[in-house]
Amino acid sequence: MATVTIVDETTSGDRGAGWGIEIAEERLTVGELIRRRVFQEVAEYNACTPRVFQGLVQPEDTERVLNGYALRTPRRIDPEAQTALALKAFAGNGFLVLVGDRQVTGPDEEIDLVLGTEVTFLKLVALVGG
Repeated sequence: MATVTIVDETTSGDRGAGWGIEIAEERLTVGELIRRRVFQEVAEYNACTPRVFQGLVQPEDTERVLNGYALRTPRRIDPEAQTALALKAFAGNGFLVLVGDRQVTGPDEEIDLVLGTEVTFLKLVALVGG
């Protein structure tokens, strides 16, 4: 079992602190990695239901705030629905996935998870005025 470090970045230069996710397999598809990441962040949110969800993609019926997404009505988030939103965003270039220094482009692409693997989720930020 290896710990993969997940890091969120934006094209504007913001880089979040990395956090670990335990993966038993040595190879995994990008889509499965996205699913596991989303399931972990949703499980952590649902365990204590704070007012702001800090996740990969914006859940439905939320408002973007400084450090995440504020739920209009406090509730549990559905991990399956959130995974579907994340995979749709990945397919639509809402974010890029970098494994080490290599970009992966498809959800069915397999990646090797060796000791010390860092996976960066690069969120694309729209340019102002363009």
